[in-house]
Amino acid sequence: MRLSTLQSSFLGWLASGEESDAACLPLRRAEGLAVYQNNYRANLMACLAETFPQTLAWLGDEAFYAAAATHIDRVPPHSWTLDDYADGFPASLQEAFGDDHEVSELSLIELALSHAFVAEDAPVLRPEQMAGLDWDAVCLQAIPALSILMLSTNAADLWAALAEGETPPAAQECAPLHAVLVWRREGLCRLRVLEEGEAALLALLLSGPLEFGQLCEQAISRWGEEQGVLSIGQWLSRWVCDGLIIAPVE
Repeated sequence: MRLSTLQSSFLGWLASGEESDAACLPLRRAEGLAVYQNNYRANLMACLAETFPQTLAWLGDEAFYAAAATHIDRVPPHSWTLDDYADGFPASLQEAFGDDHEVSELSLIELALSHAFVAEDAPVLRPEQMAGLDWDAVCLQAIPALSILMLSTNAADLWAALAEGETPPAAQECAPLHAVLVWRREGLCRLRVLEEGEAALLALLLSGPLEFGQLCEQAISRWGEEQGVLSIGQWLSRWVCDGLIIAPVE
């Protein structure tokens, strides 16, 4: 058996745990395979528990680990790094707790925080640099460690309370959808709820570099010249103070 075939077969057995799959492996002591199977599942379980600590706290051990076990049985690792295994868990939670939308949304927040923590570093625009920029030509771009989630529940409030060790409020549906910003600043991951207009303009920056003039045009077209200019000025100041904008290359 070729090494690549052996590796593929071994991975298939780790994911399935079926005796018929183990029988295909050319190993002399098949009973020793249990060590690998247990270690495989334990590592994946630990990965999920580490990535979603507040989801675990919200659900409780029994419900969380039952959902995690089902996910592990159905979804094998898909990447060279174990860090990526958590990506599919919110979808599994949505299926398992379909009537409790806060569960999957709480896990989406934690997944976004995890991604923000390992995202690429980028030099950020500092408030003291703003005066020296040519605003007629400058392009703005969001940092890599930034994402926007659209949520239908108060999952952000749940996460904040659980992260602080406080008693969380009751889960609530919130209509219409609201935006939550997740980003990393000075090594710490953060989140805050966004106003609808701010979320719309930040989403434009997430799609790629955008000239400041184009951003102003978008704001003016939405709210008129006076309110549009005022809003973009206030939001840009906050974005820079929060470390959301990459420093333009001179």
